[in-house]
Amino acid sequence: MNQQAVTFKNSYILCISFISALGGYLFGFDFAVISGALPFLRTEFALNAWWEGFLTGSLALGCIVGCLLAGNLSDRYGRKPGLMLAALIFALSSLGMAFSSGLSIFVMMRFAAGVGVGMASMLSPMYIAEVSPASIRGRNVALNQLTIVIGILITNLVNYTLSDNGPEAWRWMFGLGAVPSLLFLLGVVWLPESPRWLIKEGRYDKAKEVLSKIGSTSYAQNIFNDIEHSLKGAEKQSYKAVWAKGVRPAVIVGITLAVFQQLCGINVVFNYTSTIFESVGASLDRQLFETVAIGVVNLVFTLVAMWQVDKLGRRPLMLIGSLGLSMVYIILALLLQNQAAAGIVSVFVLLAIAMYATSLAPVTWVLISEIFPNKIRGVASSVAIVSLWGAYFILVFTFPILAEKLGTYGPFYLYAGICLLGFLFVKSKVRETKGRTLEELEQDLVRH
Repeated sequence: MNQQAVTFKNSYILCISFISALGGYLFGFDFAVISGALPFLRTEFALNAWWEGFLTGSLALGCIVGCLLAGNLSDRYGRKPGLMLAALIFALSSLGMAFSSGLSIFVMMRFAAGVGVGMASMLSPMYIAEVSPASIRGRNVALNQLTIVIGILITNLVNYTLSDNGPEAWRWMFGLGAVPSLLFLLGVVWLPESPRWLIKEGRYDKAKEVLSKIGSTSYAQNIFNDIEHSLKGAEKQSYKAVWAKGVRPAVIVGITLAVFQQLCGINVVFNYTSTIFESVGASLDRQLFETVAIGVVNLVFTLVAMWQVDKLGRRPLMLIGSLGLSMVYIILALLLQNQAAAGIVSVFVLLAIAMYATSLAPVTWVLISEIFPNKIRGVASSVAIVSLWGAYFILVFTFPILAEKLGTYGPFYLYAGICLLGFLFVKSKVRETKGRTLEELEQDLVRH
């Protein structure tokens, strides 16, 4: 497509992308709230290492269910209804956690929150990719990661503020999640449906109407023709379709990147900040302060990634991040092993966060939203993101147990090795996708 002959309405695209990306804020909230609440929950529910890991990881089990639901719902009813349902589930589960009277009820409510987060984690980046022109798609999809890290930072600040409010402070930490959920729900009501979904459903006039809001007449017509061509002969796709020979390589890359983003280990730093800093003698106040510092660094370097993802490209960022994380983890493990001062440990924890925020965190979501064909994007995305949440559960469930057996430092040697393997995979299997339409990528990736 001749990019010189078309124009698009950047402010409108940015606006609808940002509203959709607020689903990432819900992800960031529930992801971060556990870090500030764990010191209170350990006392409230008398948690051992096994229950601490399961309580933290129960979110991921819900996310798996949410992704499976979202894949079918979004292909049958559209991206917009799926996003609305995710917001509603999240609001109700936030209140459910806040008013939990026992451990089993709390875990059930956290699982339910995971269903909402899982739906949003799949649908938000997919929706953004489907409404964004190729030249700004990477930046726009990275908005999802930006709202995740804003959610993490604001939640950490709120947790730090609430921490002096007595042993029941954790209830406020969770209950406040209902506020962004309802704001997200109101925003989604205003969003247009994805033009690619509308064309797949044969609603051509509505699709043209949406595309004309996104860009000029020539842009709308060109994109409409490209999408229609890519969907020729499309039938309702099942999960079996993602293993068809033509698309299998792209699916394997998507699953591996999703699993790597979690097993690289950084979410241990996010979720178990208090455990890591407690192991080097930091006070509770210092532990919660470190969660705020992590949130600030995460936000700053996510902005760096948004600036570079459409310039430097996806592949270079992934290579730099995976290799850099491997080296930082080895140093961090040695510092924890030798009981270094909390200030020195903090420097390398924040360096690891910076590496991740510039690379694996946003770029994995961008690639997952780009590499699958239009015909199977819904189900293929759900398979990749289910794999991501499965890996997250394994990571956060096993860390307290491994830390108890090996010491807090032990697992970081393992994560360093995984990052090195991830670097080798990206180097050999991942292709650059910047600046190309989803339909152009489909022609290239599916051919192989």
